[in-house]
Amino acid sequence: MEQTLATWLLPIVGLIAGIAIGYLIARNTAPSRTQRQVDDLQERFDTYQSEVITHFNTTASLLRKLTNSYQDMQEHLSEGANRLALDEQTRQRLLAALHNEDAATRERLSAPAFTEAPKDYAPKSADAPGTLHENFGLKSRL
Repeated sequence: MEQTLATWLLPIVGLIAGIAIGYLIARNTAPSRTQRQVDDLQERFDTYQSEVITHFNTTASLLRKLTNSYQDMQEHLSEGANRLALDEQTRQRLLAALHNEDAATRERLSAPAFTEAPKDYAPKSADAPGTLHENFGLKSRL
């Protein structure tokens, strides 16, 4: 009986030990699912960062071109006013209008002087009912 027990016990113990060793080796050698997800997210983040940098570099380049075009237009208009004006008075008026227009553009871009927060209600007269009054919007019967 001892011999048959040993005959069955050794292969079963060997099988269990083999399964345990195989599981440990497979777990340590293959990248885990979580690690793959982290790697995928890192790759997506790197791609996104690259796209953002490219976007802002392109925006800066286009803004630089726009500024240069605006300066070229100003120079062209100034030269045209100097060259095409018939007399000194007309020339001075054209140049003044050109520079005043430039100053007006700058003034529009400055911060507003009035900084009161907007109201979240409609103003009303003292004797008028408010919007939450039970008779608001109803015509009175006389």
